[in-house]
Amino acid sequence: MAVFARPRQALVIAGVLGLAVSATACGSGDSGGNNASSGDCSAYEKYEGHDGTTVTIYSSIREIEADRLDESWKEFSECTGIDISHEGSGEFEAQLPVLVQGGNAPDLAFIPQPGLIQRFASAGQLKAASPDTKAMAEQNYSADWLKYGTVDGTFYGAPLGSNVKSFVWYSPKTFQEKGWTVPETWDDLIKLSDTIAAGGTKPWCVGVESGEGTGWPATDWIEDMMLRTQTPEVYDQWTTHQIPFNDPRVVEAVDKAGQILKNEKYVNGGFGGVRSITSTAFQEAGLPILKDECALHRQASFYANNWPEGTKVAEDGDVFAFYLPAIDPAKGKPVLGGGEFTAAFADRPEVQAVQTYLASGEYANSRAKIGDWVSANNKLDLANVPNPVDKLSVQLLQDSNTVFRFDGSDLMPAAVGTGTFWKGMIEWLNGRDTASVLSGIESSWPN
Repeated sequence: MAVFARPRQALVIAGVLGLAVSATACGSGDSGGNNASSGDCSAYEKYEGHDGTTVTIYSSIREIEADRLDESWKEFSECTGIDISHEGSGEFEAQLPVLVQGGNAPDLAFIPQPGLIQRFASAGQLKAASPDTKAMAEQNYSADWLKYGTVDGTFYGAPLGSNVKSFVWYSPKTFQEKGWTVPETWDDLIKLSDTIAAGGTKPWCVGVESGEGTGWPATDWIEDMMLRTQTPEVYDQWTTHQIPFNDPRVVEAVDKAGQILKNEKYVNGGFGGVRSITSTAFQEAGLPILKDECALHRQASFYANNWPEGTKVAEDGDVFAFYLPAIDPAKGKPVLGGGEFTAAFADRPEVQAVQTYLASGEYANSRAKIGDWVSANNKLDLANVPNPVDKLSVQLLQDSNTVFRFDGSDLMPAAVGTGTFWKGMIEWLNGRDTASVLSGIESSWPN
């Protein structure tokens, strides 16, 4: 529902070490159609019979990532004869409803907000996924993910790319020099923060400035705390307004985040005090780690793209990330993240074939080999994931103990999720009390 092009809407897990491994083109066989394929197309036999057709896809994915998409389905297209025409737009979330209302909807769209899927489905504008697509998705994705592509019991679209937000960035080199260890519990994280602060360095660096989208990184903090202080069921009740925004449990989560974000001893390393958070650009917020001006930066896996050229992102490198520990291990391993879903506005056979293929393990591995991409598809082989941060993300997503929940602000009505929630967090960081901020957000929830 967000109109702004948040970094998560690159819809790939960005890693500066991504290695471009070209997908092998089909060799010299004949798939049964008059296509350009020239190799073993046996993996695509189930998708044949649509030679000479075209399927259009609309998304927010542009530039080099769009080129990688084209490469990822090149072999499929050659072997099946289905031409896939993809268009990426920086105005995707604003323009897609316009295209749909105007009768110019794409065949498929990669939609990063479950709320937008629900909106189109409720208006009767989406096509239910075919039985083949549904079966493929159920084989390859957890129930946590499938529910976000389901509206009123009807399955509309499988996940595609994913990202993980529950990460803390740090410098392995600095940790080794200082004798610090990566914390595995919340208590250990706080003890580490206290140790760093006692040494004269503010342990955390934080920035939530993002142009018209200022505030969104703070909402991610709150969502992570909701998942760590409450059960996943309460998180779901919060994002769907089954409990009010100013419920005591939400207050508890916000105040838990405040123990770090509003602690002058903890923030804002490299920039100033707590008040500097709202004026610090999120892109720059983690960079003081490289100067030992701070040690910890909570930000999603896509932050890997923000480190300066030449920075080694690895477990033994200049920077890396660790999982933001759970507060109560009894609640499992909560993971906050995002991603996009392949939703259909047409149900022609070739469209259904492409939608099914994109939900397959074959596609997930094809795209992963090219680099800078992660999926929650359980058929994704870690050996096909080139860089360390992406591997870490996939390991978390495939962990049977992981309790995944989607970015909360993307599940809420736009007026709240990308409106009063963002703005309320700015006010909160600038000194306004938790109760009044949450009551203000609650009063803005649409009836």
